[in-house]
Amino acid sequence: MNQFPPEQPPLEAEGRAEMTALAKGGRTNFFGFVLRLIARIPFLYIAANWYGPAELGRFASALVLAEFAAMLATMGEKRGLAQRLTDGEGPESNIVYDGLLLSLIVSAVFAGVLAPHDPIQQFRGHGLQPPVWQEGGSWQFPLGTDAVGRDLLSRLMHGSRFSFYVGLSVITFSLFFGVALGLVAGYCRGWVDEIIMRVSDILWAFPPLLLALIVVAILGPSLNNAMIAVTLAYLPEFIRLTRGQVLVVAGMPYVIASRMAGAGPVRLMLTAILPNCIAPVIVHATLVFSYAVLAAAGLSFLGLAVQPPRPEWGSMLAESREFIFRAWWVVTFPGLAILVMVLSVNFIGDGLRDALDPRLRRS
Repeated sequence: MNQFPPEQPPLEAEGRAEMTALAKGGRTNFFGFVLRLIARIPFLYIAANWYGPAELGRFASALVLAEFAAMLATMGEKRGLAQRLTDGEGPESNIVYDGLLLSLIVSAVFAGVLAPHDPIQQFRGHGLQPPVWQEGGSWQFPLGTDAVGRDLLSRLMHGSRFSFYVGLSVITFSLFFGVALGLVAGYCRGWVDEIIMRVSDILWAFPPLLLALIVVAILGPSLNNAMIAVTLAYLPEFIRLTRGQVLVVAGMPYVIASRMAGAGPVRLMLTAILPNCIAPVIVHATLVFSYAVLAAAGLSFLGLAVQPPRPEWGSMLAESREFIFRAWWVVTFPGLAILVMVLSVNFIGDGLRDALDPRLRRS
């Protein structure tokens, strides 16, 4: 009689089959996402001619966000991504934070329609008017006004545009350049890897906010320079993360089989390696989005990013810090807006991690 238990199928085979399925679906959706963005470039050019270059960032940010959401929804059809982001497998509060983030997105995209007033219009005689539920407040200014009589709700709604613009721009450029450099460094190795990683180590040696301050001090205070500074500050994280994933995936049997079948280096990196490295990078991008929003708000608070009277949450805090004891609303509401956006994106990132990590799904 056989005394040994029957042999169990190894978990590696299950994980390999799951990773192969992820590669097939992820490769199609990722490149479809890139191609759809390229196809929208003519429409962005038309929008820039109609509405002016100042509005191009809003259209581009909304477009990237919509296409990214469509890609995640398509990837989630077979893997239950949408369900894992909202059902009981993740935190129950995810639904609340999803709704809060969605409301911020709607207010940013449609701020010109939904905002009750112009964000820089001053109403003389209404300075530091309290919110509607306090004595002296009115429905004309639901969240009150600042020191010069500007509507706080309108400024918050328009200020969300700058936060989304910086966050989406930072993760877009950091993802593109960071993933590309990390992919090349991890695959090519040798002197190419050494050059890329040593430059990354130099950038990594500076704290992100300090590096952003140095770059803005060199380039000058402006929103675009702040975006460049924050991108450089968080670029090494994507390079190192992608390189580490490439070093693991490059030795997988399906990558070796593709190389033996005659796949060239570029095709091998883009079709066999990259789709299996992109999931943790996307999860990390949600965290970098939060860091970018905080860094941009900090730079604006110091007067190095968005300049008054343009409404940005960090600059609103800087303008109102002297009224913190006299008019609590001018400080509280911009701070709450930053807090809600950062927490919402972080919880979305936790849900993405739980949905995209096969090990967590098996547990």
